[in-house]
Amino acid sequence: MKYMTAEEAAEAARGLTFEKVWAALMESRQRMEETRQEMKESHQETKRWLKEIQQESSRQMKESQLEAQRRLDETHRKNEKTIADLKQEFSKNVGGISNTLGLLTEAMFSPELDKKFSEYGYRFETQANNKTFKKDQQLVAEVDSVLENNEYVMLVEIKTKLAVEYVNQHLERIVTMRHYMDARGDYRKIIGTVAGGIVSESVQVYAQNKGLFVVVQSGNAATIADTPQGFKVREW
Repeated sequence: MKYMTAEEAAEAARGLTFEKVWAALMESRQRMEETRQEMKESHQETKRWLKEIQQESSRQMKESQLEAQRRLDETHRKNEKTIADLKQEFSKNVGGISNTLGLLTEAMFSPELDKKFSEYGYRFETQANNKTFKKDQQLVAEVDSVLENNEYVMLVEIKTKLAVEYVNQHLERIVTMRHYMDARGDYRKIIGTVAGGIVSESVQVYAQNKGLFVVVQSGNAATIADTPQGFKVREW
């Protein structure tokens, strides 16, 4: 499977806003809800029809019941197929939108991270996006963005909507990377950063209390969130 580069994702993001993507998702959900309602009305109509034929003469009852059952079975099969098709379409749309949102978010936050952190005294010499680390052909960790110099390695996790769950996962990832680097004789200090297109105040405070930098969206750009008084970035 071919993945978009950060540059390609940035190009695709032009003219595409979070609101437009979200609106597309909502439209898909609305279609599914409307179809459910139509199927419900169809089923009710069949039930009304069944009640009417049950009032006919006993001679016609058996044949009518059989016909009603056939129609109910046919309706049920059609409904099941329609629901299955809609679920498949909905899952495909959600998956595609989620992937696109993820790429767009990474493309928005990745550029010029090194310049942003230079204001905090970090002079990073290299930056690599979507970097994987392996040991004996086994995946150790995947990091959205890695900034490095001779003293520090900054590991950045980027999410469309940042949550405490992702902060904790990144903390675990940093510990894993500490062991990985130690085993390779790389004793540079690791510092961590989390970034998100949507970051609640509580999640920002939680991440900063864990000693992580937080990068947030500000207008059409990304910026390092203000740190609280006494904040000290954690070093692993």
